[in-house]
Amino acid sequence: MKNSLKQGMTFEFNFKVPENKTVAYLYPEASEFQVMPKVFATGFLVGLFEWACIQAINPHIDWPNEQTVGIGINLKHLAATPPGLTISVKGKLENIEGRKLTFSISADDGVDQISKCTHERFIVNAKSFNTGVESKLQNALK
Repeated sequence: MKNSLKQGMTFEFNFKVPENKTVAYLYPEASEFQVMPKVFATGFLVGLFEWACIQAINPHIDWPNEQTVGIGINLKHLAATPPGLTISVKGKLENIEGRKLTFSISADDGVDQISKCTHERFIVNAKSFNTGVESKLQNALK
């Protein structure tokens, strides 16, 4: 973690919604999802918020040796967004507690505010983290 990582940092991130980020594409094997409206899926919204935070934080950590992983999210999805609209994400790093980062995030699609969220991420050593994941997999396969 670099000294440039500071509480209060703000960021913006824009994303134009393609059709393949609608509900039907979240779990293509889920027949129920296939008949849902063609709107931006909440699951993809979570991923968008994670991506926005990662983009904001990476210049302030020793990327790719250090990375951040999501550890918590409290999200309200307030309005539907059809493909073709651009979502504007605005975030703020509210708190740094050791390696734990807490963000406040909001998003709008140019028509409505579509979401408000708090999101927590944790800074990890990528090599150690990946070693732990591999060890877990090997133990599970025994």
